[in-house]
Amino acid sequence: MPNEHNFSRAYSLSRLANEEFDLVVVGGGITGAGVALDAASRGLKVGLVERDDFASGTSSKSSKLVHGGLRYLQQGDVRLVYQALRERKRLRRNAPHLVHVLPFMIPILTKDGVVSKKIARALGSAMWMYDITGGWRIGRIHRRLSANAAFKHLPTMPRPKLASAYLYYDAEADDARLVVTVLRTAADNGAAIANRCRVDSIQSTSRTQHTINATDTLSGHSFAIRTRAVVNAGGVWADDVRALDENAHPDTIRPAKGVHLTVPWEKVQNDIAVVIPVPRDRRSLFVVPWLSNGDGTYKFTYIGTTDTDYKGPVNDPQCTKDDIQYVLDALNASVTTDVTFDDVTGVWSGLRPLVKMDDTSAKAGRTADLSRRHKVFASKNGVVTVTGGKLTTYREMAEDAVDAACEVIGVKKHSRTKSLGLRGASGRRSTKTQQDVHLDGRYGSDAKAINELIAADPSLGELLVAGLPYLRAEAIYAVTHEMATSLDDVFTRRTRARLVHRRNCVAVAPAVADLIAPLLQWTDAQRSASLAEFLDECAREDAASLVTEAEFIASSTNPK
Repeated sequence: MPNEHNFSRAYSLSRLANEEFDLVVVGGGITGAGVALDAASRGLKVGLVERDDFASGTSSKSSKLVHGGLRYLQQGDVRLVYQALRERKRLRRNAPHLVHVLPFMIPILTKDGVVSKKIARALGSAMWMYDITGGWRIGRIHRRLSANAAFKHLPTMPRPKLASAYLYYDAEADDARLVVTVLRTAADNGAAIANRCRVDSIQSTSRTQHTINATDTLSGHSFAIRTRAVVNAGGVWADDVRALDENAHPDTIRPAKGVHLTVPWEKVQNDIAVVIPVPRDRRSLFVVPWLSNGDGTYKFTYIGTTDTDYKGPVNDPQCTKDDIQYVLDALNASVTTDVTFDDVTGVWSGLRPLVKMDDTSAKAGRTADLSRRHKVFASKNGVVTVTGGKLTTYREMAEDAVDAACEVIGVKKHSRTKSLGLRGASGRRSTKTQQDVHLDGRYGSDAKAINELIAADPSLGELLVAGLPYLRAEAIYAVTHEMATSLDDVFTRRTRARLVHRRNCVAVAPAVADLIAPLLQWTDAQRSASLAEFLDECAREDAASLVTEAEFIASSTNPK
């Protein structure tokens, strides 16, 4: 049963330092969250520590799609697509408040455009394969659209080049919101979970006796966690965690950089997601409407993702001038509104933890061609690592990882997460207003707590950031119920305001700092430090967009 006390940072830190666990997860992204929930719901005693904030790495910087991956089918990876579409159905059932059906359109252009009618026939075959592989599980199958019908969905396209289109269905979800919800569900099942906890070392006296030495980076206090099993879900940092266990850096992760841009919806005007080709490249980008106005229009559209090798610091991948130009060139090849650098209101850049040791990836030249299948394995000390995969398949990845950990410690308990509803899925109320729709789509039945805050203080019903639907009450709730400890936690992950409109966030950052400071018991110096850190991050993000990829990597590797 839900218990707000279970997701208290102070309570979790006390438990981590004083109790012994069956399994401790290192990493608070979607995979680590899934592992914690899977293990806790089996009845294991579970802990989880995250070095930074939950979902602060790749898990808050995805394309926010719960999908099979049509291009993986075109690459011949039918098993991965089948697996992902099966997991998509489970997520839709287990978290209907978070995972929503999203129509996708693939425009078919004339021979003077990028895609020919010959390729259109091949796409038609691919559409049928997608439906047969599992696309039908969403309750709808693809269909062909006339040029006029397609144009209505993207009226900024060059109409003379449009021959027709295909319409198919997938799903979307706020990735960071999904992570926090999975973690809170794990806490409801008894897991002790804490962010801002750095793992300094892993000591193993046997395969079933481990001590994790950790530091609370907010207080500087160090403590030891005793556990029978350890699961490394560090994502792009998984090799760093393995080095703590194996005393050598394995160098198995090949980071792939994915970049997205946000622009005002009026510049694109798509009412569904659209797949656009990248000229002179063998890939495509998603163009997704974001933040509905409730009348068929939207506030913003985001475009992405890129898929390129990344050689810079994994702690700070930035969206550079090269990245922005690449995405804008692709977008402007498909629309007539001349979207420019000045139109970009937000960006995000993440790294996929692709695995070098995979047989297919060893031969691949491009990260876009690497397998998205996951790997699970145990070290000689019994530490289990799970890596690779994708957002949609996190639950199955977690199940495999916990199965491996249970084998190490000699426990036979089966996974229960295939039909386990996530927090907020049950007891939802009818949505009458656009605000109700907004809150239900982020919190489900937990929206009741937001509304209670507003009822007690109507000023909390005001917008947190101008032009965005997030409410001041949501910032309060992020601190009191969701373990947000900084301004960046609130702006970037508990809400997505920074990803949507960075400049507007900067404008209200001092006021939001004043709003949450009493809840976090900040001194004036701590308030100023959090504000300065957030403003510096935004300034760095803004500056990165003015330099090339090579210039950014050089400045990050050799700071002045």
